[in-house]
Amino acid sequence: MSTGKVILGVLAGVATGALIAVLFAPDKGTETRKKISKKGKELSDELKEKIDDVIDHITKKCECKDNVVEEVKE
Repeated sequence: MSTGKVILGVLAGVATGALIAVLFAPDKGTETRKKISKKGKELSDELKEKIDDVIDHITKKCECKDNVVEEVKE
């Protein structure tokens, strides 16, 4: 199983758990919606960071591969 799928699964589980916890909390509807919105923003920011990390990792791997190809050509 790839790391990306594991991370995505964990984030989905955390989001689902947070949503269920907020929905069952004894708050007003407006407060609940604010909490859901805030948590969604936090999770989307975390996911964006993880995706950026994966893209950086892949980019570094490709750069290394390009350097090896250039050295072999020379």
